[in-house]
Amino acid sequence: MTQQRETDPDILVVGAGAAGLSVAAAAAMLEARVTLVERGAMGGDCLNTGCVPSKALIAAAHHAVAGRKAAAAGIIHEPPHIDAGRVFGHVREAISSIAPHDSRERFEALGVQVIMGEARFLDHRRIAVADRCLRPRRIVLAVGARPVVPPIPGLAETPYHTNETIFGLDRIPDSLIVIGAGPIGVELAQAFARLGSRVVVLEQAEMLPGFDPDLRDVLRTQLVCEGVELRESVQVKRVRPGEDGGVVITIRDRDGREQQVRGSDLLVATGRRPDLAALDLPAGGIATTDAGFIAVDEGLRTTNRRVFALGDCIAAPQFTHAAGYAAGVLVRRLLTGWPVKADFRWIPRVVYTDPPVAAIGMSETAARAEYGERVRLFREDFADLDRAVCDGRTTGFAKLITVAGRPVGMAAVGPWAGELMADWGEVLSGRRSLADLTARIWPYPSYGEMNRKLATAVLRRRLEAGALRRVLRGWWRLRRLF
Repeated sequence: MTQQRETDPDILVVGAGAAGLSVAAAAAMLEARVTLVERGAMGGDCLNTGCVPSKALIAAAHHAVAGRKAAAAGIIHEPPHIDAGRVFGHVREAISSIAPHDSRERFEALGVQVIMGEARFLDHRRIAVADRCLRPRRIVLAVGARPVVPPIPGLAETPYHTNETIFGLDRIPDSLIVIGAGPIGVELAQAFARLGSRVVVLEQAEMLPGFDPDLRDVLRTQLVCEGVELRESVQVKRVRPGEDGGVVITIRDRDGREQQVRGSDLLVATGRRPDLAALDLPAGGIATTDAGFIAVDEGLRTTNRRVFALGDCIAAPQFTHAAGYAAGVLVRRLLTGWPVKADFRWIPRVVYTDPPVAAIGMSETAARAEYGERVRLFREDFADLDRAVCDGRTTGFAKLITVAGRPVGMAAVGPWAGELMADWGEVLSGRRSLADLTARIWPYPSYGEMNRKLATAVLRRRLEAGALRRVLRGWWRLRRLF
């Protein structure tokens, strides 16, 4: 390789996904010399194979069942006709509409040097990209993650999709088998079922691990009502192509019985893990965790003091909003020298099903394991929220998990569950009090009132149980004397 020295940047960002683009844009606007390296498509997973196409497909699927739900309000629609070409055209249009924001042209206009190619560490200070050798002051690794493909016998010889290929379809599968019931698996299972596919989901444990069982139960009931077949606690033993061009999967249930599941298409949605081999991290003095993520400290610094990492390539929540938060922390640290730390405890976790499932902070399960009987729940049903009643969307509930009266987590399954989380991030982190939530003037009727109801319930409990109630009683007795 001919190594041509370039003007060394202040910051070299490897990866043009959500995390890398956020760092590059912020640093460039603050007059740092920034070089951005990307080996694939600008925008990374979120734009091209993740958030944007999946939510566009989910939106199309929502329209497919909107008429069915409207019947309860007296609006009768004919059964919908699903035009697969236009459905996936809508997905591609969503990507192309957002792509200019993440484009090479936009970032070059911001003053960022963009290099398309593979990055590789030569030593602790230098990185090679194509025929270039760069020696930046600081390096930021934001290389994202790739779908995990489990070593199932026969899978390599059988056609299958991951989230990187499923949105390239031009037809709705007749029958779709989904291996994995995490967020990607259940979101796409519901979407394709609504678009007309017969869907079977295979999960070796339980659906949506990390969420409390009561949240999962509500969503599980909804998925089954919509025709999704959920097969939990099963092992996928082997996969083979079907005689008719589809796929045949042999599974073993919890009782040890084996049976076959057949489908026209297969989606593997068993998680995501960084693909780091090409970087040659050992040459850069950068360690990884046992799970294969880049090891970082609270300041996002790797074992090489000049190299930082963020986004899906570290062991942090794999969400675009988590990457954006970490990018803000890192830019402040790089450009000011302040020892800012990333705290991922208050990152909202949202699954964009219908109803959506969302949580922030500790789950009830984790809180009870750590605090036992000190845990107290405050729960409000969407059936008791006026806006949900008006909309006919009363399925689900929200709950606040407290320890000795202090909120430690919040979760919801129901309409607009994800949008309820941001306020609780501020409360759980101590930036806002429960009284602040109750003092806010919420529009009526709105789903945001759910947060006021939960905060009010906690404050009411404090009033009933504490000395303040006795003080107030004495005050009113005294007032009656005058």
